[in-house]
Amino acid sequence: MPETLQQFYEKIKDCQRCALGNTRTNLVFGVGNENADLMFVGEAPGYYEDLQGEPFVGAAGQLLDRLLASIGLKREQVYIGNVLKCRPPQNRDPLPEEIETCTPYLFKQIEIIKPKVVCTLGNFATRVILGKSVSMSKVHGRTFKGKGHYIFPIYHPAAALHMQTNLSALEEDFLKLKELLAKGVEPPPVEPEQMGLF
Repeated sequence: MPETLQQFYEKIKDCQRCALGNTRTNLVFGVGNENADLMFVGEAPGYYEDLQGEPFVGAAGQLLDRLLASIGLKREQVYIGNVLKCRPPQNRDPLPEEIETCTPYLFKQIEIIKPKVVCTLGNFATRVILGKSVSMSKVHGRTFKGKGHYIFPIYHPAAALHMQTNLSALEEDFLKLKELLAKGVEPPPVEPEQMGLF
């Protein structure tokens, strides 16, 4: 039998493989539908996520819920996770060793869920999933080919809360995301190297 998300969570819930294991309140594994076609990947838990043990529960999460509703989806129909499962102190940027430790957990979640589309939220998650340094202004709202799924980078909802132009781009990208999910046969995605983005 293939491993379930619950079984995988039980394996890693007490993870102490990096220093964040000592400073977190809760390991924030992810939430949603184990058979989702759409999976969102953010950067790392923040203050409220660390307290509640669930991703995207603060203001950015409320915006994400509104954006999902705008394309006829509920949080329960998708899967939401982060690259890091533990909050970095003071919400600082994740360190390279933390990324290296936690990324295999994320890839295991993707392998279990088998989403049709992995939607990366913001620079950090996009770079980890694409495996390259990219500019969000160039890649957001475009489709890339992943291993058995499509990768669709968009601005992080937190960035949209601070900048109105990002919010407009995010709303437009959600409409593109709806089209991508609705297609029976997807067009061949553009490979990153062909776009002159790197």
